[in-house]
Amino acid sequence: MLVGALQGPQPEIDRVVESAIRDGVFPGAVVIIGTSAEILYSKGYGHYTWSLDAPVPAPDSTLFDLASLTKVVATTPAVMRLVDEGTLRLGTLVKDVLPAFEGRGKGVVTVRHLLAHTSGLRSFLPLNEMASTPQEARGIVLSEPLSWRPDSRVQYSDLNAMLLGWIVEEVSGTTLDDFVSREIYDAAGMQQTRFGVTRSVHDRVMPVGLWRGHVISGQLHDQNAVRLGGVSGHAGLYSTASDLARYAQILLNKGTVAGGVLFSEWVIDVFTRRQRGNRSLGWEMRDTTSTDNTGSLLSPAAFGHSGFTGTSMWIDPDLDLLVVFLTNRVFAPRVSGSISRLKQVRAAIADAAALMLRAQSLNGRLDAR
Repeated sequence: MLVGALQGPQPEIDRVVESAIRDGVFPGAVVIIGTSAEILYSKGYGHYTWSLDAPVPAPDSTLFDLASLTKVVATTPAVMRLVDEGTLRLGTLVKDVLPAFEGRGKGVVTVRHLLAHTSGLRSFLPLNEMASTPQEARGIVLSEPLSWRPDSRVQYSDLNAMLLGWIVEEVSGTTLDDFVSREIYDAAGMQQTRFGVTRSVHDRVMPVGLWRGHVISGQLHDQNAVRLGGVSGHAGLYSTASDLARYAQILLNKGTVAGGVLFSEWVIDVFTRRQRGNRSLGWEMRDTTSTDNTGSLLSPAAFGHSGFTGTSMWIDPDLDLLVVFLTNRVFAPRVSGSISRLKQVRAAIADAAALMLRAQSLNGRLDAR
């Protein structure tokens, strides 16, 4: 009886995602659930658009505009690599790498402050309205005054990630997109992950909106990333669910890849350790006071992130579990408050994933008898 009760997670995932599509939360989605050793579940749902003639998204090939997942799939691992190499320290002052970052109180802001979102910078600036070139936009961010004293509060900020991206470029001597491609994605086998998409793959990109009745595909949703030239520490990355699952497995496997070690176990531990509130370094930690996004069954050690376009990824080292759930929630949603509904769907999928893992473990023990 117990085994039968635990065999319900897969139908529950289908029910939750398909119900959200029928209700107009998003037109399409992909889900991947796995462990450090294997993928337990991988499926695409709905369509690229609300048209039933549009393609069904595929976990292996459909490219999603990751939005703020860029922070933890590009920027944070880039910083992790530099810290591992010893070419950058968490205590490095931002002004020592980016001299234009100056102003009252800004001289004490460190790389750690940026990662933990305790720098004192506001969360957002409309750079696409304030600047006409990437250089002008960069200058505005560098000259932005602090809104709070560093380390006095946690304030999630796109500006922190932008600065981290520029720090990576200054320290590495190359562009952010080149660095992560060469140092991370090639080694990880993440062949579909990239900043910017060429017209040749536009038919594989999940659309992010409509403009005068025309589907917008292959153009970034985040207009600040567009103003910054398409490559930024806060947004701009495209990837598939399969590539993200591969990345998550590397972190669950303590940084090891087929050719060696991509991240040291030490640096993974440091970056995924809870700092203040629900933040670690770059990553978000599971909020144990709420079921939004992560449900109630993931452990307090679970870390992950989400993106405005409807993307999310959660990794639980205690359970040895990964959950990748990608949607194009911003494509003409047919329900008000789509982001709130999406958080509920994410929570239900996370709980179903934990139950799926329990069922697999129980069945394995029964088979061994």
